[in-house]
Amino acid sequence: MKIIIAGAGDVGFHLAKLLSYESQDIFVIDVDSEKLNYLDSHLDVITFNGDATSVQTLMDINIDKTDLLIAITHSQNTNFAIAVIGKKLGAKKTIARLNNPEFISNPKINFKELGLDYVISPEELAAQEIKTLLNQSAFNDSISFENGLLNMLGSTLMKRATILNLSVQQAKKKFSEIDFITIAVKKQGESQTIIPRGDTIFELGDEVYFSCPKESISKLHKLTGNEAFAVKNVMILGGSKIGVKSGHKLCQGKYNVKLIEKNKDKAFNLASKMQNVLVIQGDGRDLELLEEENIREMDAFIAVTGNSETNIMSCLVAKSKGVKKTIALVENMDYINISQTIGIDTLINKKLLAASEIFKHVRQGDVVALANLKHVDAEVLEFNVKPNSIVTKSLLKDIKFTRNAVFGGVIRDGKGLMTFGDFQIVAGDKAVVFCLPDAIQDVEKLFK
Repeated sequence: MKIIIAGAGDVGFHLAKLLSYESQDIFVIDVDSEKLNYLDSHLDVITFNGDATSVQTLMDINIDKTDLLIAITHSQNTNFAIAVIGKKLGAKKTIARLNNPEFISNPKINFKELGLDYVISPEELAAQEIKTLLNQSAFNDSISFENGLLNMLGSTLMKRATILNLSVQQAKKKFSEIDFITIAVKKQGESQTIIPRGDTIFELGDEVYFSCPKESISKLHKLTGNEAFAVKNVMILGGSKIGVKSGHKLCQGKYNVKLIEKNKDKAFNLASKMQNVLVIQGDGRDLELLEEENIREMDAFIAVTGNSETNIMSCLVAKSKGVKKTIALVENMDYINISQTIGIDTLINKKLLAASEIFKHVRQGDVVALANLKHVDAEVLEFNVKPNSIVTKSLLKDIKFTRNAVFGGVIRDGKGLMTFGDFQIVAGDKAVVFCLPDAIQDVEKLFK
């Protein structure tokens, strides 16, 4: 597959990094030679210095032989133009990053007619991620498949965790009444994610990821030592696009939302548009203001200003005032893995979310969904199981399966089922697999 990425910024770099694990022909175009040099020195991709809106530039790299054109520069107008021109010149599939909510939500605009096969909004993805995290208050990470029939949940093991010092096998035996699979463990202070085996020991501070059907979610709390709590009162710091989108999504549900915006004109403008959100003009870094707005009564604090450090520090302040759930938006993707170390429940990065969303369009084996767990360098893939695919030929224990992946369950007849060694996957199932990057191709072969 030939893939052209227009834009060598953070999203382009991370996407190119994900794709570099594949046997793909990857071209990255940008007018910034410094960014391209950085890609050249870090990734095995082909870089091209030029303007991706130029017809000649696209023809020079054989756009007519391109399977996928991804336009993810900082300018949505540029992305729109690249996708439209690329499609007209023969690109089989185009994806464009757009931010304008008028484009995203307007049903009168048919993007495919214009030449865009798929449109992605990092801000919309981030707002949806925030809502999902609040719905699963006891966990730091949460991914649901088929409206929650099957779930991937991540949590840090606390002192109250009942599985501490047990092996994976011992924990499963001791808590046999709970339907779950341990899919990944990340040891405190270590960067490497491990696919656990039966003799892997759970230790204090481990970041552990489980797979379970929806009826087992509430039972997992006692394993990790993290208690679930109802989130009702939410404070959002920052009237950014993500802050506004999050406010709209949350106020439509069960949440009471306050939004703090420093800029006076912007705050008044938001107040007139966000009828069900209490908009407060002020500096969210001001402790006195936070106290006046009853920070201690908040169940969740979400910091989404344009400054990562402000978001991190304000979340730490909120934690010190007793807020149970804190979420901070960060621009630097290197920050993602340190949230538990510094005391914040979850750090999110819209560029990482965008890259992961785009990545599923290059997957093989009839992948219907793909997601990233935040603190681990791995993928969660959902496959439609085809008749006569290798995975249907034997029991799971008899399939030659890489040690860098694990089956997380299947969805069959409207139910989430756990997949242990004696399980037989059949055609028509939707199978969820957790795998490290270097194992993705081996896993895909089982579902072809």
